Amino acid sequence: MAQVIPLSDEAEARPRPTAKISFEDYLQLYDGTHAEWVDGEIEMGSPVSQDHADESGFLESVLRIYVEMRELGKVFTSPYPMRLDPSERGREPDLMFIANENAQRIKKGFVDGPADLVVEIISPESIVRDRGTKFVEYEEGGVREYWLIDTERRLAEFFGLGDDQRYHLLFSGAEGTFRSKVLEGFYLRVEWLWQQPLPKVATVLREMGIL
Repeated sequence: MAQVIPLSDEAEARPRPTAKISFEDYLQLYDGTHAEWVDGEIEMGSPVSQDHADESGFLESVLRIYVEMRELGKVFTSPYPMRLDPSERGREPDLMFIANENAQRIKKGFVDGPADLVVEIISPESIVRDRGTKFVEYEEGGVREYWLIDTERRLAEFFGLGDDQRYHLLFSGAEGTFRSKVLEGFYLRVEWLWQQPLPKVATVLREMGIL
């Protein structure tokens, strides 16, 4: 059984509002807490497994260093909200990238508008949300690239926003090489995601020619 990493005591103890609240109140009340704002109500995050935490940490390190070395923009991790129109929702993706040309979307404590790239690492409790509700929200909101990483099924899916403003599957599988259309020059050998232990970040970046 996968080890589960619990939420902090502060997050568990923080009361959920009994009435709908504004996005501004959500930012103030739940700053630094894994919670999402959905139609004025709060959805608290669930504890994550050790595999989820390891996968998130690996991808964050690879993406962050790659983006910094290439000076492409900024990488953020949960808990850091992204507010999308036209939905009245503030989501906290596991990872997101904002390109330099969209740096004006980065506000104090949140991203106002779509990230250029969003990564969600699927857990049993999030599968319907990540593949359904968030898929539609990110598509309608204009997130250019959406990665879905399912460690339990060993399946990675990568979607890109087409000219028709709909997601199209760019790559799906347990192995092979995915090349991002948003991150210039970035590629991911999907089998890296399932290695035990995960590859060394330096090894991956060295192969990409970053180090």
